[in-house]
Amino acid sequence: MSTATENNIATHTLIENRWSPRAFSSESVSNEQMEALFEAARWAPSAMNEQPWRFIYATKEEKEAFDRLGSCLVEGNSWAKNAAALFISIAKTKYDFNGNLNKHAWHDVGLATGNLLLQATDLGLHIHLMGGFDAGKAQQMLGIPEGYEAVSMGAVGYVGDPESLPEVLKERELAPRKRKPLHELAFKGKWKQK
Repeated sequence: MSTATENNIATHTLIENRWSPRAFSSESVSNEQMEALFEAARWAPSAMNEQPWRFIYATKEEKEAFDRLGSCLVEGNSWAKNAAALFISIAKTKYDFNGNLNKHAWHDVGLATGNLLLQATDLGLHIHLMGGFDAGKAQQMLGIPEGYEAVSMGAVGYVGDPESLPEVLKERELAPRKRKPLHELAFKGKWKQK
C-alpha cells in the first residue's frame, strides 16, 4: 500500500500523509478523538460565518446508531462498516439572517470536512469519504430536518489489512496515489485548455 504523494512542489506533511483507505483495523476510536475531529471542523471558514455544517456520527461501540448510519451506505461501500466510526456531513441550505438559499453551503461543508480530515491525519487516523449512500434514507432514518441536506459519509479508523478486501478493492487499495497534473487544475489569469 503506497500512501506517498508524487509532489513536484512541497506541501504540508498532513496533506502528504492524508489517505483514504478501504481496509480498516478493528482498533477502536475514542470519543475524545471523534470530538477533536469535529472541533477542527467547527473552526472552518464559511460564507457570512454561517457555519452551515452539521455532522451525525457513531462509533462501533454505539451499535444501534452505527448500524443505522451503516444502513444508509450503498452495497458497494459495505466495506466501510469495518471502520471504527461512521459519520455523515450535512449542509444547512438557507442563511439564518435572511432565509435565502445559501449556494455556498456545500462548499463550506467541504471546508469543514477538510479540517476534519487533516485533524484525523494528525491523530494517526484515516478517513474515507463516500458519496455512495442513500441521502433520502439518511434524511429519514437519522432525523435530518427539512432545510438540511446530506452531503457525504465518512468511515473513520486505523489502516487495516488490504488482504481483507475483495480483489477489485484490494487492487485499488494497493495502487499508487495519483492526481491530475497541476497545469490541468489551476490556471493563471484565465481558463486554459490543452
